[in-house]
Amino acid sequence: MTTAAEKPSVLFVCVHNAGRSQMAAGFLRELGQERVEVRSAGSMPGDAINPVAVAAMAEVGIDIAGEQPKVLTTEAVQASDVVITMGCGDACPFFPGKRYEDWQLDDPAGQGIEAVRPIRDEIRARIEALLADLL
Repeated sequence: MTTAAEKPSVLFVCVHNAGRSQMAAGFLRELGQERVEVRSAGSMPGDAINPVAVAAMAEVGIDIAGEQPKVLTTEAVQASDVVITMGCGDACPFFPGKRYEDWQLDDPAGQGIEAVRPIRDEIRARIEALLADLL
């Protein structure tokens, strides 16, 4: 039995916390089944989650419609074991001893569902690899 303290934690960061990071968090929550603590944030959070990202995730049975963009805090970074950035560049704070990965993913903002599906599928593949590595 692992305690909450032993549960790996992952923070997904993109600029608006409305698309990529929300899809990644949704997949990790779903596929990780409570075995991983999941956070997401944005360096300049948007007003609302991207409705096309919500629709793309709904197609694969994951509901992220209730999520809200959150501002990136240094506390969130410090509390996470793995920090995965998605195009937020220098806005992401760096702390020694953390595992950082930068996922080069197209931004789904302003794109139609056809363009967002391959981004979603790429995120899922990366989440599956991350889970295999963490667990």
